[in-house]
Amino acid sequence: MAEAAADRDVDVRDADVKARKERERDELYALDISDVEWQSAPGTQEHEERVEIAYLPAGAVAMRSSLDPDTVLRYTEAEWRAFVLGARDGEFDLEPAPHNGGLAAE
Repeated sequence: MAEAAADRDVDVRDADVKARKERERDELYALDISDVEWQSAPGTQEHEERVEIAYLPAGAVAMRSSLDPDTVLRYTEAEWRAFVLGARDGEFDLEPAPHNGGLAAE
């Protein structure tokens, strides 16, 4: 019986976490971001494709492509922090492409 009660407690905690994350996401996407200041990497030009970010309340961040400014992704502070730390650690680094375009040597 104790095991069943522990399983129920875990299920309740999981449901609470899921509900909190959904609430945070809904609140984040409900924010009016029409007046935010979009920033891009220094040295990029207006006509170049670039990633733009905007800082939102509570440490959240919005991100978009300059080529598709109507599509905006939004991240909570925790999500953004995890992304930045992963990028700094090389988590998203791509393997260098082979010099022969990926063709096997004959």
